Amino acid sequence: MQIRRLGKDLEVSAVGLGCMGFSHAYGAPTDEGETVERLRRAVELGYTFFDTAEVYGTPEDPHVNERLVGKALAPVRDRVVISTKFGLRFDFDSGQTPLPLIPDSRPETIVRSVEGSLQRLGVDHIDLYFQHRIDPKVEPETVAQVMAQLIQAGKITHWGISEANEDYLRRAHAVCPVTAVQNRYSMLARHYESLFPVLEELGVGLVAFSPMANGLLTGRYGKGAGFDPKSDYRAFMPQFTDEAMDQNQKLLELLADLAAEHRATPAQISLAWMLCKRPWIVPIPGTRKVDRMAENAGAAQVVLSHDQVRALDQALDGMELSAVFGGTPVK
Repeated sequence: MQIRRLGKDLEVSAVGLGCMGFSHAYGAPTDEGETVERLRRAVELGYTFFDTAEVYGTPEDPHVNERLVGKALAPVRDRVVISTKFGLRFDFDSGQTPLPLIPDSRPETIVRSVEGSLQRLGVDHIDLYFQHRIDPKVEPETVAQVMAQLIQAGKITHWGISEANEDYLRRAHAVCPVTAVQNRYSMLARHYESLFPVLEELGVGLVAFSPMANGLLTGRYGKGAGFDPKSDYRAFMPQFTDEAMDQNQKLLELLADLAAEHRATPAQISLAWMLCKRPWIVPIPGTRKVDRMAENAGAAQVVLSHDQVRALDQALDGMELSAVFGGTPVK
């Protein structure tokens, strides 16, 4: 797979793998042995960038995802980049789905979190450490100073911010240079495109999560798609309602037409659209299926011209698309 650079010097595969779904939010967790096997298969397919977080788990095992990722990638640690996240916990006692989020980026919390992540991942340093969500009670300069100390101590080598805005990014970056922001970005969620000039100016990469609108843009779901409300967040996502399927039909048809033209799949077109926008955009679609991993990796080989990307943007601008899941509520 092609290699891209985030920030000054962090090289990753052009498409990364979001590992959350193996244990959180997309149905019952995958068996441990199968998870390890599939993550190792992803390496064979060319993935070198794997994204996890300390909170991607279950009520019974809140940190299981990091342990699984660490176990799977241990034999190839020198060949992969692992990103994980701090500063967030799920309110498992709420009884709500999706689970509400509680941000906490106090310096003492970060110090505990990094030690826990290092232990669970079984690594001596974290390649890319993301603040999972902005904590309104903690100034960006405070968080950035802790990141600088962690880099100095060799516990992390790069850091980033998830769901970053311009003011927070600029203030944090001035204290300790940010390598990447990890923001929600897809054809149905383009609000962060306004941040692109700032990312360009500062030399910060974009790690795009939910790049296929939680799977909608694969074109594999239709009316009546059934998701288990007890374990699958898609049961509550607005883009999967029958009404939304009607609203988004023109977009799905456009993706299907372009896929046929490029001998690709709709999923690959939706990823290629952002890959061809900027060389510092790296999508991290999540999947637990090896054939989907191979399909997503193949998006890096689909080349859309500037005119085609611009035409796609213009088409999107003219469509009345449905609402799309914007993340769980933050307390």
